[in-house]
Amino acid sequence: MNKQFELDHVFILTQVGAPEANKLVEFGLVEGTPNTHPGQGTANRRFFFQNVMLELLWVADAKESQTSDLSVLWHRSQQPEASPFGVCLRPTTTPSGQPPFPGWRYSPSYLPKPLCVWVGQNSDVLAEPFMFYLEFGKPKGSAPNHGHGLQMVTRLSVIGCNAAPSDVLVKTVEQTDGIEFLPGDKPLMELGFDGEIQGQTMDFRPHLPLRLCW
Repeated sequence: MNKQFELDHVFILTQVGAPEANKLVEFGLVEGTPNTHPGQGTANRRFFFQNVMLELLWVADAKESQTSDLSVLWHRSQQPEASPFGVCLRPTTTPSGQPPFPGWRYSPSYLPKPLCVWVGQNSDVLAEPFMFYLEFGKPKGSAPNHGHGLQMVTRLSVIGCNAAPSDVLVKTVEQTDGIEFLPGDKPLMELGFDGEIQGQTMDFRPHLPLRLCW
């Protein structure tokens, strides 16, 4: 059965300026263009693959972030026990108008109207990743020549979630291929690439709670 939704991009909350991204570059990933989010108080460094973007996100303007409609990101950045991860979905085909999980609309100034971000109802559940959905999201289409031949994300595992997941996470797993949320003592994001046929891994801890598998 074809699922209605797929992974669009993921983020990891980092230090200001995301110096952790340098470890990814040293590994062989090709860094894309950075971005800022006016009115939201955040900025990023980005890595693009064929179907998914990896974003390292930080609070660049504390005052702006705290007063934003998405101030939950500020609160998460200040709580050591909070999940540092964000997971964004998009529709696999023509949008039905029905989001994948319960939530609320966020209309940032950096998006042209009537576009908006659908934010998961679990946004204040700190043990879970920040979940959101872009109805207008589209596949990236191509990827730069990353080291180790990494091209397409085929699995996402988010470790360190509640043993009893929220309805947002349950619905995400039900309606999206290749995503799982697992309990664990420490937060870790695993990205599997190209079916993981080579059986290789790279763990970026302690610099970044990220493991790549290919």
